[in-house]
Amino acid sequence: MIDERPMGVLDAPNEDRALHASLGGVVYARHPVRTHLVTASDDATEVVRRYVGQLGGDVRLVAISERMVAITHGRSYPMDQIRSGWLARLLVRYVTRPGYGIGLGTPETMQLAIDEVGALRILFAAAASAVTKPFGIHGVFYRLAGRQAAAIDGPTSYTIPPYNQAATLGPKDPDGAARRIAADLDAPVAIIDANDAGCAVLGASPGVDRRFVQRLFADNPLGQAREQTPICIVREVAWPAGKELPVEPRRRLTPP
Repeated sequence: MIDERPMGVLDAPNEDRALHASLGGVVYARHPVRTHLVTASDDATEVVRRYVGQLGGDVRLVAISERMVAITHGRSYPMDQIRSGWLARLLVRYVTRPGYGIGLGTPETMQLAIDEVGALRILFAAAASAVTKPFGIHGVFYRLAGRQAAAIDGPTSYTIPPYNQAATLGPKDPDGAARRIAADLDAPVAIIDANDAGCAVLGASPGVDRRFVQRLFADNPLGQAREQTPICIVREVAWPAGKELPVEPRRRLTPP
């Protein structure tokens, strides 16, 4: 099916997602921003500037997908170009796939994690996971492997081509990227890693409340399939008195 929505800031949410959410009695509109298919030839700051347009004083935040930023950094690799070593092929047998993506559940993505954070850290995370899993403690591997390992995205059938056949690392220096984009926009910026199990903030410009961002994007309003909306404009909304507030965001899946 061809997506006929226009490029730029959208007034309607992505399919099966909510536009409005409330936190602490305040209502926020989370406008998806549709872009062209971003590639390594793009510059993240220029992409954001091109599609968000003129920002008003009611804009609380500009949130940007970490995958989009990483792609512009040249950190997305076709799966058939990644050569996995024996350690990656061994360790992947013991990884629990998170249920909302591939994670490090393939030899190729595991190899990227080893290259990114080092074999010793991955081995330590794997050993700790093996010890704790029989006691019903899950998620230890990803916590100990670190955010850069956890941010690795593997290919899924529902991802927009050609990234349905690629693995993507997290962006390098996400805080620096957020600061540069924020300076260009004159608005607060957060670089987020969101999925149906919640949201992590990989980078943020000064003054951004990371906990606020995590809570506001817990339900993954941008989606993670073929929406082509890697940017979100967050506006504070004056909600009509007496009208029931939108629900607070809740993650759609429970992580393993």
